[in-house]
Amino acid sequence: MSASGSPRPAVDEADEVRAEERLDPERLRPTLEAAFPGASGPITLRQFRKGHSNLTYLVGMGGREAVLRRAPFGTTVKHAHDMRREFQILSALQGAYPQAPRPLAFCDDESVIGARFFLMERVKGLIVRGDGRDSGLSLDPETLRATSTALVDNLAALHAVDLQATGLAAMGRPEGYVGRQVKGWTERYLAARTDEVPAVERAAAWLAAHMPPERGAAMIHNDYKYDNVVLDPARPTRIVAVLDWEMATVGDPLMDLGTMIGYWIDADDPAELRTRSYGPTQMPGSLTRRGLVERYQERTGREVPDGGLFYYAFSLFKICVIAQQIYRRYVDGHTRDERFAALIHWVHGMGAQAMRAIEQGRIDRLG
Repeated sequence: MSASGSPRPAVDEADEVRAEERLDPERLRPTLEAAFPGASGPITLRQFRKGHSNLTYLVGMGGREAVLRRAPFGTTVKHAHDMRREFQILSALQGAYPQAPRPLAFCDDESVIGARFFLMERVKGLIVRGDGRDSGLSLDPETLRATSTALVDNLAALHAVDLQATGLAAMGRPEGYVGRQVKGWTERYLAARTDEVPAVERAAAWLAAHMPPERGAAMIHNDYKYDNVVLDPARPTRIVAVLDWEMATVGDPLMDLGTMIGYWIDADDPAELRTRSYGPTQMPGSLTRRGLVERYQERTGREVPDGGLFYYAFSLFKICVIAQQIYRRYVDGHTRDERFAALIHWVHGMGAQAMRAIEQGRIDRLG
């Protein structure tokens, strides 16, 4: 029970492993023994099944637990699932950014489970998905204002990490970062395309023609949103961990802010977006996209040009591409996860929102 007498929100738990994504637990024993010296006994294996990209499992042995991360089966985008890089970034962030989970062991022998993988500590806590109604998080305006403010403040803290002191400066190429992102994600979209979605291609063309100057270099997460943060069950307005570092790099921090607002649905957005919540962002009390940008400017002292229009439009475009890539895996038969069958509708919806923002020249009041 919390101090107020109400039940604490439930800790996020793992489920049974999907049949097509099973691993042989015994093959993991040498890596687990390296991660947990002295531990022995049967190995348990469960899966966190809510994600859409890298596969995440909960592994146990001798009373100890770790989270295993590996690339999805059937992926053809190898550079987007670099386990060694993710492991190195988490290692570099230790002591500099408390919300980075502690890495435990890395295995580059693909014969073990069919792909490289790493183990990291399990951070128990609350993960808010969808509209948050099933998460156990109190959705009153005061809590949502505090939680949404904590999310943007935590992103500002990540962007303040000292790149030189941590050795992270070598993890990316910040010069020309924005241009490479626009070009790279456009190429990925064309390679994964299955349907004609004119709004997505129009958005890509606008982005290529309206790239802003670089705004400095910082450690950026590149997939920062509600369901990639872990909240303290005893005090849900406190962030205890940030997950899914597979796209993290050193680059323009405003592109990272753009990712956050791209996943942020406002209460007056079109109905087609409001049915695809990435958190309780449209509920009373929560900061709006404009509020997030203003709070970020206050915390960092960085000016966000045009209210964040370019960064918002790019984020929506990137979400389209990610959804399209996963949908292509489903169409090609590399996964039977039925959640992925509907992702083509995300591509259409986010593409349309990107063009609304571009045509109206703003990131809010787009309904």
